[in-house]
Amino acid sequence: MNCYIDDTNLNAYATKEDIKNLCERAAKHHFASICVNPCYVELACNLLKESTVSVSTVVGFPLGASTTMTKSYEAIAAIEAGADEIDMVINIGALKDKDYEYVKNEIEEVRDSIDGHILKVIIETCYLTEEEIIKMTEICNQTFVHFIKTSTGYGTRGASIEDIETIKKHKSEILEIKASGGIKTYEEASKMIEHGATRIGTSHALEIMEGEIK
Repeated sequence: MNCYIDDTNLNAYATKEDIKNLCERAAKHHFASICVNPCYVELACNLLKESTVSVSTVVGFPLGASTTMTKSYEAIAAIEAGADEIDMVINIGALKDKDYEYVKNEIEEVRDSIDGHILKVIIETCYLTEEEIIKMTEICNQTFVHFIKTSTGYGTRGASIEDIETIKKHKSEILEIKASGGIKTYEEASKMIEHGATRIGTSHALEIMEGEIK
C-alpha cells in the first residue's frame, strides 16, 4: 500500500514542524510522495533528499480560478525549488461554460512549463456531472498528462468509486488515476486501488498503514 500513497498536509495552519513530521513519516514508510503547499517545497526537498520519496505541490489551489499565467508561474517556481510533481486544479468555471479549449490550453501551458515533470490534473469531481468527468478524462488523454486527480479535499466531497469507474472507462492506457479527498482507512484506499487508482492522496496515511497491518 505504501507505494500508492501521497502523504499530504495542505492545511493553512501547517507549520515547519508539521512538515518535518510529514517528511519523516513518509521516509520511514517509503511513500510515493508527500504533497505540501508551495511555501514548503524547498524545506521538504531538503528533508527528503536522501530518501526515495518525491515532493509534490499544488498549483491554482484549491479553487482553480487563478489565471493561466499565475498557474504556470507557480509551477515553474515549484520546480525551481525542487518539486518533482505538480498537482494543478483546472478552471472549473471554464469547464462548466464548455470552454474546453481554455481548459485544454491551460493544462498544456502548465505541462510545458515544467519540462517533463509529473503533472496531476485535479478536476474536483464533486462539482461535475458524469458528462463533465468524461470530458475532463478525454482532455487529460489528449494532453498526455501523467495523472487525472479526483479532488482537492476542499470541495463538498472527496473521491468516490463511481468517479474512479467513470474515469477508468474513458481514460487512455497511459493516463493514471489519483484518488484523493476523504480517504481515511485501509479499506477505502484498497477499494479505490481495486477500481483503478494508482495513487492515493490522503492526510490519513498512518491510519491506512495501520489498517494494512491489521
